[in-house]
Amino acid sequence: MVKEIVHDAFFLGIKSKPADESDLQTAYDLLDTLKAHSSDCVGMAANMIGVAKSIIVFDDNGVYTLMFNPEIISRSGIYETEEGCLSLSGTRKTKRYKTIKIKFQNIDLKQRIKTYTGFTAQIIQHEIDHLNGIII
Repeated sequence: MVKEIVHDAFFLGIKSKPADESDLQTAYDLLDTLKAHSSDCVGMAANMIGVAKSIIVFDDNGVYTLMFNPEIISRSGIYETEEGCLSLSGTRKTKRYKTIKIKFQNIDLKQRIKTYTGFTAQIIQHEIDHLNGIII
């Protein structure tokens, strides 16, 4: 189900709690909401729809990918960029890494490790910041 986007900076600044199987509906709602905003959004974190759980979803070159409890375990190639956010107006400068390795659980809650590069890596870093209460 498509959910309303949260714009409350206080709520968005709260660190998310780990997600588990009881959060599957939130994951599906997050995916539906991202698809509904696909013309102006490439990634979302659960707190953007009012749920402070560690779930992100993003467009990985045309394939929607969902992650539970994502954690960056390595990074390289720092650069400066400017990003916008569906939850906030305007853009902000930030530092990102060209390559990241992520440990996460997939939709079946199976542990995975995967390396991402380029724009997809940037999207994931932005969404993980959301999970950590970091507003970009």
